[in-house]
Amino acid sequence: MKIVLASGSPRRKEILENMNLKFDIIKSEIEETTIENESPKDLVKRLSYEKAYDIASKNLDSIVIGADTVVVLDNNVLGKPKDEDEAFNMLKQMSGREHDVITGVSILCLDLKKEICDYCVSKVKFKNLSDEEIYSYIKTGECMDKAGAYGIQGLGGLLVEYIKGDYFNIVGFPISSAAEILKNDFNIDIFKLNEGRFA
Repeated sequence: MKIVLASGSPRRKEILENMNLKFDIIKSEIEETTIENESPKDLVKRLSYEKAYDIASKNLDSIVIGADTVVVLDNNVLGKPKDEDEAFNMLKQMSGREHDVITGVSILCLDLKKEICDYCVSKVKFKNLSDEEIYSYIKTGECMDKAGAYGIQGLGGLLVEYIKGDYFNIVGFPISSAAEILKNDFNIDIFKLNEGRFA
């Protein structure tokens, strides 16, 4: 069965490629709306499902993977910064504190009548950052297309004191959780796909 990633994220693409999965990419163009009083966990589950369903409804015989990641501090969702000032404010708020990174993952195949929706939470603690360090990081430009204004897999890793939980979830796709869904619900075992790969 064909696997489709309903995301244009280069980070999600790289994570799946590193697992030796064969897949197509069809980016969902749904509008990412928010609902009043919706929890961050419900938000990422809903958006990941809407992205996956958008593509699955046009590719009925494909297994479609949707994902959505948010950074949460004090129960407030920190999205992608609109400008450098907003990026500074986000990073300043997170300095010396722990925040959550939550990713919703939905895997659908409408022909099989299977729809699995889950989420993963990781915790990240930032070091105490000086204004100079924050400005220096912002000037690299790395932060501008990232939720929470940093990318842990790049220079943003220098901001981090520790993490608790799935590192790949923080990057944007909890591959271990997704692999369990693929194995248990869609009979796709990533280990078996890679038997002898490194021999």
